This record gives sequence, structure tokens and C-alpha cells, in this order.
Amino acid sequence: MDNSTVEAVNRLTARWAARGSARSADTAEGTVFTAAGLWPLLALLADGADGPARTELEQALGIPADAAAEAARGLLTALDGVRGLRAATGVWARRDLPLEAAWSDRLPAGTRSALTGDEDTDRKALDAWAAERTDGLIEQMPVEVGPHVDLVLASALALHLTWEKPFSERQVRPHRGPWNGRCLRGLTVTHAFPERIRVAQGAGGPVTLLCVPGAPGAHGAHGADVHLLLGEPGAAPGEVLTTGIAEVTGALASSTASELPDGSAGPGLSLRTVDSTRPEPVARIATVAFDIRAEHDLLLHSELFGLTSAAARPGHFPGISAVPLAVGSARQSAVARFHAEGFEAAAVTAVGMFRGAARVPSHRVRQAEFEVDRPFGFLAVDRESGLVLFAGWVTDPDTLA
Repeated sequence: MDNSTVEAVNRLTARWAARGSARSADTAEGTVFTAAGLWPLLALLADGADGPARTELEQALGIPADAAAEAARGLLTALDGVRGLRAATGVWARRDLPLEAAWSDRLPAGTRSALTGDEDTDRKALDAWAAERTDGLIEQMPVEVGPHVDLVLASALALHLTWEKPFSERQVRPHRGPWNGRCLRGLTVTHAFPERIRVAQGAGGPVTLLCVPGAPGAHGAHGADVHLLLGEPGAAPGEVLTTGIAEVTGALASSTASELPDGSAGPGLSLRTVDSTRPEPVARIATVAFDIRAEHDLLLHSELFGLTSAAARPGHFPGISAVPLAVGSARQSAVARFHAEGFEAAAVTAVGMFRGAARVPSHRVRQAEFEVDRPFGFLAVDRESGLVLFAGWVTDPDTLA
């Protein structure tokens, strides 16, 4: 992957994650999101925008708008080359909406489809696309349809990982914290630990990171890993996630468990030196399974995604169409599942564009022991490039009957 594109996407991921920094770990809601799924759509919008909308989209993207379409195509091609990851982009336009050839010709191959204007017909087609591109994990396209919708841009990401070494399931009942007394689906595994457990010092305090590696790919194909992030009790989700993102992308130094002294070495992490019949250091990992779904209305934070002017009034996208268009909706549906055998995550992001004024939303709605027994963060990261594919926060893990 192009390094400048990876860095730009990761910066947007970090800014998105920081939005949750005002809430404490014990009161925040669970979530999952992907800037990697949104960034190509913002790039396609920037390619056809002018005026304030173009400037705002450039700031959100972190690259010049002139280079956005090519960067989007390159990113989508690279994403599709990651083992276990599917990436797709779709564009649907009303037949009576003229598209500028220069913009249309720069779309990724095979993305163009038509909107009929019939709500039932278009809904079925868009939902079928979302379900097929995410292997059924996302069943509906997060966009309104009907005669008032002229253009829909969408992306889909679906990640399926099998653990290099599966976990064993067990029942756990935490004795403290917000999960106190709950019967949870616990997961345990023993690993050699030197590089997989790290501790990083962020602005909000220390964070312990555990890398759970996906199984290696065949024929040299690179894959992805999942990193679990645990901060101190009450640490804000945004601070834990941004610290984790900085560490996994190489912007923040960390210490591995083998470099830390015995005792309490980090959140949830204790180290000690023991007698053993084998020479390898080991880590006993205890965490919990989770299944999270989240819906994001991106226009509620339009300034973060460069969509404020684009959604305020029509006419900012002459490079897309001579017909004045405005962004009327921008949403993302995402899911992540962490279980004994592996990890699954998917997201569909959709931008709906309308002729005339956009509708403004009216509501804002050594032997190491590492134990995760309270809300925590996670990142799914492409092993080769360091691109953060999915990020999230877990507050409600799987339970056992």
C-alpha cells in the first residue's frame, strides 16, 4: 500500500477514535467503525468538489483533492490483496442524472449501477449488494432510497481471520468492575510472549496491547492481526484507542513484556519469574468473546469528515455533475465478532446525494498474566502496511446462559 495513503487513513481513524475521549471506560457504549471504509468515498467526493467543500474534504482526507481519486483506487486494490479481506465500492446514479465523464472515468472499475427511483426496487438492489459484499454480516445498505435520491456512493469491507492458535472457551465471572458477577464467555490461550504483549504510555496513562495473530497466508500473502487494548480502570475510550493506534502504527514507542520488570507491569498485566521445564517464556491470556454492531450518522460530526459545506447546500460538486448536488446522508453500519476460532468484521458506508438543498438532521442521538475483565478497545491491522482496518470499544461481551 502507498505509505502516504496509509498514514492519511490512520490519522482519520485516530481523529474518529478521539471523539469518544470525553466518556469514561465504564459509561461509554460499545462501538466499531472503519475509516478505511469511509476514506475512499470522501476521496471520490473530493475529486468532484470545488470551493469550501473541496477544501474541507482535503483536510479530512489529509491529501490534495487532485490526487484523491487515484489514491482511492490504489487503496481499494491494495485492500483486496490482504488475506481474509474483501473490499468493494459501488456507485448508483439516476438515469436522468448526467455524470461528468472525467469523474466517472476515474471510478474504480465495475462500480457503476443505476437507480430506478422506485423505492422497493432500489432498496432490494442496494441491500443485496451490501449483504453479498460482506458475506451477510451487513444486511442493509445504510442509506435512504426513493425518488428523491439521485446518487449513492458506497463501500464495503469484510474481514475474516482464523487465529494462528485458537482459544479455549470457559465460563468467567469478574469479581470487580462493571462486569462484576456476570457470567461471560471467557477465552483463554497460552502463547510465547516476548513481542505480542506490549505496554505503551499514552497521554491518558498506560495501555497494555496484546497482538492476536491471524493464521499466516498461503503463497506469501500477508494478512491481518487483532490487537486488544486495555487501559487503567476508568480510562477514556478515545485515549486508549488513540494510544493503541499510535503504537501499532509506529508513532509511539512501547516495551514488550520481556523488557519489563517483574510485578504489575501494565493494565491487566503482571509478570513474574518462575521455574519451568521448558526454556520458552509464556503468556497466559484470558479475555472475553464479543459481538458488536454499531450505526454511525457521519453528518452528526460533519466537520470531522469534511462534509459540513457539502451537506449545507447544493452546488459544491460540479466535477461530478452539472446538476447541483448536496450530500443528504452519510452513514456507516459496522459489526465485529471476536470468538475462539477467529475474528470477523464488516462495514458498509454509504453517502446519499440529492438535487437541491440537503436535509439537515433534526436530532443528535516472562510468565505473563494478562486478564481483560473490564471494557477495552481493539484494532484490526493489516500486518504489512500498518493500516488500521477496524477499530472499536467493547462494553458488553458475550454471556453464557
